Amino acid sequence: MPAVIPAIIPAAVALCLGSMLLFSAYDQSHSFELVASARAEGLPELGEAAQSDFSPLMERRIGYALYQQMRATPEAYLDDPDVEDYLNALVRKLTRGVPSGNVDFTAFGVRDNSLNAFAWPGGYIGVNSGTVLAAQSESELAGVLSHEMAHVAQHHIARMVSTQNRDSWVQIATLIVAVLAARSNPQASQAAIMGGSAAGIQNQLNFTRDFEREADRVGFQILENSGFDVRGMVGFFERLQKSVRLYENNAPAYLLTHPLTTERISDMDNRAQQRPYKQVADSIEFRLVRAKLAIDMEPRDVSMRTLEATARNARTKVDAAAWIGVGYGRLRARDVAGANEALTQLQRNGINASMVDHFAAEIQAAQGRWDDAIRMYQKSAQRFPAAHSLRYGLIDAQLQAHRAPDALNGATEQLKLYPRDDRLHELQARAYAQLGKIASQHRATAEAYALRGQLHEAVEQMEYAQRAKDGDFYESSRIDARLRELRQQLVDERKQQGLN
Repeated sequence: MPAVIPAIIPAAVALCLGSMLLFSAYDQSHSFELVASARAEGLPELGEAAQSDFSPLMERRIGYALYQQMRATPEAYLDDPDVEDYLNALVRKLTRGVPSGNVDFTAFGVRDNSLNAFAWPGGYIGVNSGTVLAAQSESELAGVLSHEMAHVAQHHIARMVSTQNRDSWVQIATLIVAVLAARSNPQASQAAIMGGSAAGIQNQLNFTRDFEREADRVGFQILENSGFDVRGMVGFFERLQKSVRLYENNAPAYLLTHPLTTERISDMDNRAQQRPYKQVADSIEFRLVRAKLAIDMEPRDVSMRTLEATARNARTKVDAAAWIGVGYGRLRARDVAGANEALTQLQRNGINASMVDHFAAEIQAAQGRWDDAIRMYQKSAQRFPAAHSLRYGLIDAQLQAHRAPDALNGATEQLKLYPRDDRLHELQARAYAQLGKIASQHRATAEAYALRGQLHEAVEQMEYAQRAKDGDFYESSRIDARLRELRQQLVDERKQQGLN
């Protein structure tokens, strides 16, 4: 699959830390959920200028705005709940090793087979599908994530902003306007971004090299504290550096955003050599996710042959995880018998994971056996309460079976726990539609759009809700109040766009 990233994303991540400047003046009146700032014990603290110019509150708002933009770009955002569940589970494990212990991280996948990962302010970590596939062990992938988490924990963007002179702020303002304009004119915004960033790119690159060394050191500490093999970080970076000559002028994006040096790799290797050898086995979830992602690689028939050879020759449980990739490949080809064979092999090898249960329910759904799928999802959701993929699958199956009251109850209960989950708002909207509650349907759809930063569409949907007139007094009042909020947010956004 070719690299597919929206116009704003290449510039936004062209410099891993430089990307975070894009929304540095984002309107502070927006009522986003706030997260307490991290204070790393024993690590350098920010100066007063950094804290005042780019507060933890601002960091979270900027990161959330960028994340909204990514969620609203389906060609870039990897909308796979299984992958998202795994990445966030891995990040949660690594979070226990962050020296501060108070950072709230959100990981998401990027639909791109090139090798890259990046950190945005406020704890948002993006990982290309190609990076997951390139990692030869879970400790290697954890090493990449720990490096990105270190950038966030050390507030590198805040420290960068505090050093900017007045001329640099003109450049930053240009970038802000370009990104805010991206929703209405992506081509024009790309030109503005490239023009606004070209002049100062070298100075930013030189500045971030110090941050890269610091992220190596802190990331190494996070990796070690979390129980992973610290040699995973070294091995991944060494292999990446050796691959440069194979790429010639098309080096992996990760090398452009994270310039590697022999000095950095030597320093990490020296640290690893001082630690006792520790072999850490890959989790079964790591192997399952890699197999599922592999089937999306191009050409798909090559991936299928490779996965099937690995699966049929498997001598260990982790190698047998390749069957899930084979199974999804067959399911997409509408080969239900072949998908069932893959499921049988997974179960025969004792592979117990939420992804396997999800796959089993999807086989039932593919045959229109919605009641069987519902029973599977209900049982599995009790076994794996942290797996969002099972909750989404259950509600979707209930809707497919025309059990809208059950679906609505499920979505509403989950929204009490995860009010910023746009998928749940979409499912809730579908349930309202089946029940003929038009006002509530449009209100829920509006909330999904708003969470993706698509304010124009959110206002439009809320106006439809207001005109529906089928809601009771409380629903109508709720719609009116929310519409006023969304309209004001849209006015604020347009004011930001009017800066140019």
